[in-house]
Amino acid sequence: MKAVTYLAAFALSASALVSQAFAEPLKGWVADLDQALAQAKAEHKAVLVEFTGSDWCPPCKMMRAGVFSKPEFVAAASKKFILVEIDMPKADAELTKKNQPTVEKYKIDGFPTVLLLEASGREFSRFYASKYPKTEDFLKHLAAELDKKDLD
Repeated sequence: MKAVTYLAAFALSASALVSQAFAEPLKGWVADLDQALAQAKAEHKAVLVEFTGSDWCPPCKMMRAGVFSKPEFVAAASKKFILVEIDMPKADAELTKKNQPTVEKYKIDGFPTVLLLEASGREFSRFYASKYPKTEDFLKHLAAELDKKDLD
């Protein structure tokens, strides 16, 4: 019986650590949209905002592991975008509460949703990130969306 108790305690501790790790912003990403918009104005870039449920959403976890955390993605996307992650984790009620107004402002209805914004904050594209599960495909889509924006 003690072994089962210890095993359960270990499993809960490990899952809490993993959930907490997912709640941390990725390297090369920021978690503050206002800061990102100011930086985008200063650097003449657009803003890529990913809305995620890092500790409960399977497609979000897939995109984080397969695309968003990859150094090659961050390096390439950062040339034209300030990268922002707005997380709605179940394990961190305080962070979810902090990010809820942003989710409501942009009428996010599913995860992982990506918004592309001009430095002014005007949205020029919206799509589900999981539609592009490979780094190369995601980067091609970003380039195409920038090209379309520039034609407007």
